[in-house]
Amino acid sequence: MRTPSLALSAAALSAIAAPALAADLAVSVEIPRLSVAAYHRPYVAVWIERPDQTAVRTLAVWYEVSNVAEGKDWLKDMRTWWRRGGRAMTMPADGISSATKAPGRHAVTVPGARLSNLPAGDYVMVVEAARELGGREAVRVPFRWGAANAGSASGSTELGAVRVTVTR
Repeated sequence: MRTPSLALSAAALSAIAAPALAADLAVSVEIPRLSVAAYHRPYVAVWIERPDQTAVRTLAVWYEVSNVAEGKDWLKDMRTWWRRGGRAMTMPADGISSATKAPGRHAVTVPGARLSNLPAGDYVMVVEAARELGGREAVRVPFRWGAANAGSASGSTELGAVRVTVTR
């Protein structure tokens, strides 16, 4: 049987620890509708970098999963992501990789528990897109992990608006 003081201590500790675990990271990525003769959905990688551009963690990779062998061959077209850590990953990656997305707004939500070992500080969210018979583009959005904040930036061709939100 618990004593009242022990129960109170546990409740107080969980109230203090809860905000640290409650931080979530949300990324909204817009894939624009393009008027081109042969449209192919873009491959997209979403990852976190430090301000010095060293990769911290890949959060999402959208690529052709219906033909996994062929789809993996084209991942290197996302050159920045590929060089910063993509080539070291094994695809498909559980909880990270999924099929390409149609034009529109898409969300990547990462629960704070998945980023619990990420120290508080300044980071950059990078979203890179590459499209067959199209272009390649990367959008960078600075954000601060450990405090509620938001930031956004827009691409000009392969990506539209990218928004990063850290909630507490």
